[in-house]
This record gives sequence, C-alpha cells and structure tokens, in this order.
Amino acid sequence: MCTCPEARPQRRLNVRLRFAVLISVVAFAASCAKPEPPPRQAAAPSLDWTSFSPAAREALASELQPVTLKNCTLRRYGSANDGGYLMCENLTDTAAAAYSYGIDTEDNWGCDVSKERHVAVQQYDCFTPHRPTCDGGQFVFHNECVGPRAETSDGHSFDTIPSQIARNGYAGQPLLMKMDIEGAEWGSLKATPDDVLDRFVQFPMELHLRMAEETEILETVRRLKQHFYLVNVHFNNWSCDPAFAPLPAPAFQVLWVNKRVGIVDPEAPTPAASSPLNAPDNPAAPECGR
Repeated sequence: MCTCPEARPQRRLNVRLRFAVLISVVAFAASCAKPEPPPRQAAAPSLDWTSFSPAAREALASELQPVTLKNCTLRRYGSANDGGYLMCENLTDTAAAAYSYGIDTEDNWGCDVSKERHVAVQQYDCFTPHRPTCDGGQFVFHNECVGPRAETSDGHSFDTIPSQIARNGYAGQPLLMKMDIEGAEWGSLKATPDDVLDRFVQFPMELHLRMAEETEILETVRRLKQHFYLVNVHFNNWSCDPAFAPLPAPAFQVLWVNKRVGIVDPEAPTPAASSPLNAPDNPAAPECGR
C-alpha cells in the first residue's frame, strides 16, 4: 500500500526481498543521492529505516513493551508463518465485521476470522490482481487502497479508514482489523479520528519503519497506546539487522487490544514474555537475535 505516487505496492513478499537487499547494499545506497520526489510530494519524501536515528530507535524500543491481559486467550489466525497474526480469540465476539488491509495473494487471517465469527471481511488492496477465496467464509474485495485522503494516484484509488467503514455501513459498530501495508500505515492511522479507532475491538498489524518521519512514527505508537494495550510484539525475521539495535528489525507484528475490553494482569511481568504462538515469518531462518 502506498500513500504517495512513488511508494511501492502493498505486497508482503516484495518488502521481504527489499529489506534483504537493503541490508546488503545499505553502505552503497547511503552514498548515492536520493531521487527527487514528484513536486506535489516534495514536502513529504518517502523515508526508509536507514533514516531512523539511534535516539528514535531507543525511544521506540521503550514504547514497545507488551503487557499481559488477564482476559486474553491468544490464538494464531492465518498462516503458520508469514501472514499469521496473534489475537485474543475470546475477545472477538462483538465484532460486526472485519477489515483486512493489504492482501497480495492470500488472506488466511481473514478466512479464519470470517469462518469463526461468521462475519464478512472487507478486503482492501488496489495493487494486486488476486482475489482470494475462503471456503466457508465471506470476502468482500475492494480494488482500493487505504491512505490519509481520498484520491486517485497513478490509476490507483485510495480512501480513508473512516470513509471505507461508513461506505460499508459499519460506522459506530465494533470491528476487527488486520493491516500490513508496507509503511502506509502511518499516514492512514494519523488520518483516523480517535472515535473511529475506538470502534476496533482489537487489531493485529505489521509496522514498518519507513514512509514517515521518525517523530510521526513515535507519536502514532504513543497515540495508539492511549487507547489500546500492546499485547504482542514479534519481529519479522526477513528483515533482521543488528545495526538497527536495540530493535532487532525494522519490521514487526503487533497486537493492539482496546482498553475497553482488555484487563491488564498486574501480577504479570512487563514486558510480557513472547508467546510461543509467534513463529518466524521466514521458516528457513532463525528468529531475529537467535
């Protein structure tokens, strides 16, 4: 997913390869001049993780401290590796629908959710030609991406989260969401008012430290923590990089659970231990730091 013309499609496989190449050529890339963005984007260049300062990485690491909920039974939804996300399976009952942002070739998360909760999954991706199916579930595919505003860029349609929810008739209703849109999450979440964010009972997503200034990334994480408990953090082992310490990688999955439904366990240690349900995105490689 992208929020600007020069950004790339929201496809998980592409970004895994991109990170792998970046790690091996970052020294060369740093010495090369960046191409100028189109004029209308000149004030908001597409940034990547190499511009993330050590101080910002330290600050972000201090924010990424997951907690344990007394009333959460974790379960993995979707794929066994890349494309799988942890959620509290006992805190999904009230959801009227689910939103899945970033599809590429599959939506195993959406299929699991739809079959278990008997709700429609509204899928959004304006770059993929694929239309995943789900035997026993209900998918509603939209050839549209999510972003900070309604626009058409290079033939691709974008709209905001509030607008997409309202057009589908779910405004004001409890919802689930999954988001993996390769850096476009920052602008999309920034454009989403608190009252709309509050409609999500919980949502897993993959965060990418790119396409936003480090201050915007930190502000967004801190804003989300005002409304949601951070229950799980898992670093994507397609992008492990010791140079990014203290974070093991610049891409990672998180689980946000609405504070209206989650109950923190005051006896549990913080940060919470990594769940054994987490699994390497790349099954042929070890987890970051191991």
